[in-house]
Amino acid sequence: MKRVILLLLVVAVQVSFAQSEWKAPDEANAMKNPIVNDAKSLEKGAKIYKSLCASCHGETGKGDVPAMQSLNPKPTDFTADSFQAQTDGAIFWKLSEGRGLMAAYKNMISEEDRWALVNYLRSFKKKK
Repeated sequence: MKRVILLLLVVAVQVSFAQSEWKAPDEANAMKNPIVNDAKSLEKGAKIYKSLCASCHGETGKGDVPAMQSLNPKPTDFTADSFQAQTDGAIFWKLSEGRGLMAAYKNMISEEDRWALVNYLRSFKKKK
């Protein structure tokens, strides 16, 4: 009986995440990226992306890795206008906090590296 209740709870949480838009709080939206978006930052962000993100979001950032298409929600498409319309602070917050199957990186990678990753994710805007 406990297993059935636990399973129902897990399914309910997944459905809730899948149906709700993932919005960063206002204080996160107001955060400014302290890392200059330059070649050094992009190189650092690319290394992090390849080691932590590409397996789900793909090399091109479109979230179209075949093995991940059954996930709910599916991995974010970083080339999408809806992703690129977010503030740097919102993206940083989401990388830091995670949600569902998306890992929380605040205790895994440094703040500076997370900001460099934000800069790299911005580079996907040009790759549509």
